[in-house]
Amino acid sequence: MSNSGPVEMEEFEVTIRTSAMQLAGSFSTLYLSLIGSQGESPAVQVEHHLLTDLAHSLVVRTTEKLGKVLLVRLRLEAFPGFPDLDWHCQQVEVRRCNLHDAEVFPFNKWLRSADGPVELRNGDVRLVNLEKLQQLKDHRSRELQDRQLITRWSSYAAGIPRCVDMSSLKLLGPNLTFTRKGPGTNLSYFQGFADRQESWGSFEELDRLFFHNARNNATALYVRSHWMEDNFFGYQCLNGCNPALVRQIYNIPSNMAVNADLLHPFLPQESSLEEELKSGRVFLLDYEVLEGVSANIINGKQQYLAAPLCLLHVDQEGTLKPIAIQLQQTPGPQNPVFLPSDSKADWLLAKMWVRSSDFQYHQLISHFLRTHLLGEVFCVATLRQLPEVHPLHQLLMTHIRTTMQINIQARASLLAPNGVFDQSIGCGLTGAFAILARGASRLRYSSLCVPDDLRDRGVATLPTCYYAQDAQRVWTILFRFVSGWVDLYYHSDTDVQLDNEVQHWISDIFAEGFQGLTEMELPQSFESKAELSKFITMVIFSCSAQHSAVNFTQLDFNLWMPNCPASMSQPPPQSKGSVREEKELLVYLPDINATCSVLTILALLSQPTASYVPLCQYQEPFFYTGAHRGLVEKVQKELKSLTAMIEERNRIIALPYPYLSPNHIENSVAI
Repeated sequence: MSNSGPVEMEEFEVTIRTSAMQLAGSFSTLYLSLIGSQGESPAVQVEHHLLTDLAHSLVVRTTEKLGKVLLVRLRLEAFPGFPDLDWHCQQVEVRRCNLHDAEVFPFNKWLRSADGPVELRNGDVRLVNLEKLQQLKDHRSRELQDRQLITRWSSYAAGIPRCVDMSSLKLLGPNLTFTRKGPGTNLSYFQGFADRQESWGSFEELDRLFFHNARNNATALYVRSHWMEDNFFGYQCLNGCNPALVRQIYNIPSNMAVNADLLHPFLPQESSLEEELKSGRVFLLDYEVLEGVSANIINGKQQYLAAPLCLLHVDQEGTLKPIAIQLQQTPGPQNPVFLPSDSKADWLLAKMWVRSSDFQYHQLISHFLRTHLLGEVFCVATLRQLPEVHPLHQLLMTHIRTTMQINIQARASLLAPNGVFDQSIGCGLTGAFAILARGASRLRYSSLCVPDDLRDRGVATLPTCYYAQDAQRVWTILFRFVSGWVDLYYHSDTDVQLDNEVQHWISDIFAEGFQGLTEMELPQSFESKAELSKFITMVIFSCSAQHSAVNFTQLDFNLWMPNCPASMSQPPPQSKGSVREEKELLVYLPDINATCSVLTILALLSQPTASYVPLCQYQEPFFYTGAHRGLVEKVQKELKSLTAMIEERNRIIALPYPYLSPNHIENSVAI
């Protein structure tokens, strides 16, 4: 006869909270079990309905000695005969029945029946080398192993950064997709032109289209009034859609057929070309990345590309003006250098060729490559190498999680056969991939870091370079914020070196995302807190502020199409005098249907929406707890002060530059 007494029962009160967001509830049945340091409870069916914005409590009883509860396992199972709806769980709270304090296991995500069991751990964010329990180390490893099975690297096209191996949004799952609420952009005045495959008949026709769409767009109206002016041409190089290309030079490029005598009339009378170069007042736009790229065929008509070199000079007042344009890279008698002293029509045509080349460069390299594709690399690597409990996963994901959805959509539409690039843009689809590959091979880490880039290009001190001024200020604020975040978790450079997860993260970015491109000079490991902070700042800036600067400018500067032709329908002139008056320029411009197709897309891309989240305005509760709260409140205060400063400046300048005002910067690449 046994002498054993009654088995001691452990009891836990568990509260399950369904999120308040719309349609967060589910018909499905939930099963729950508790995993402790010493044992695991059997799965319990939750009898309550999973209703939106409700909390349900139940008691979990187990004869198994659990010890400290480390994880909560959830499993959703479809209820027979009912739709298999996803469930959005806010968190689970666990309290041992003889104690007062509850342990919180945050989730704040969708759970699907297809996901199988998922395990929640408490909200303590920490580095892997500070994990004391092997069970929690194992949990981190399992999480990454599961993610790496789902989130795999893929190559979309040769020579460009790799992307996620998913071709549809369904594969992303509900936690990496989002619904962007549109602003109701009125595209009515761009529609109805699909059958007009002919050239524009007059500038009056262009005006008719323009004014119906630019009525409330002060910047577009300014562009229409000033697009022919040299001052405005230079202004756009500093503050337009593509402000990160123009650079200071100290020597004239060897492949540009200019000399001191040729340029002297456009320099200060008392100076010389040598002195202006030495003093840093000569700048260059170089579109060599376009050289030899095959142009598109649109409406059955051959299109044309150029690879211009454009010299610019900045005067004592800080005004930047073009002083020489060579439309192809190789000098020769059929590649003349155009000058401001040429006929008005010749000089304007040369500038239009530069602006058309700038359109290709901006769309593919400055915009798609340097913000969208980079953001996707960072996102894929973060999902594969940083578990959710890692502090940098928490910080980064709100800035990068949307890039995969946006890029999957772009690859399926804009950059697909019969998409906008294929049907309406000068480089076409084949040329686009060639330009992207060349742009990637020329990409440098320093060019992605604002202080380095502005210094290297010599634009930091130009008084009218508002992009440079604002970018530097935003970068400085973000760097302080990121450095404070890093300080919370890494107490020394050694802590950074010992964090295997963050080292695997940067290794994945370098070796897989950028395929070991050593010329990029990207870090392959992190040796210090400062190095880590700089890299994280670059990631956030690229996916927020830089994207704002190159995306939300598009319609403003492109709505008057001759200012930025997406394609050119005639070959670059091989001699001067090929055009005698401005109306002859019309035959170079894109056809009517191609123009309206491009402007329709730019109108959609340039509009902030109802779901817009400004920079560092975090929606996750995690950012407003503990030491994080102080950091977030400080960065938000600094960004608010910068917004006020920029708004004050914009009130007194002829053409306001709002694109890097923090209230105009979206938190991520979400369009």
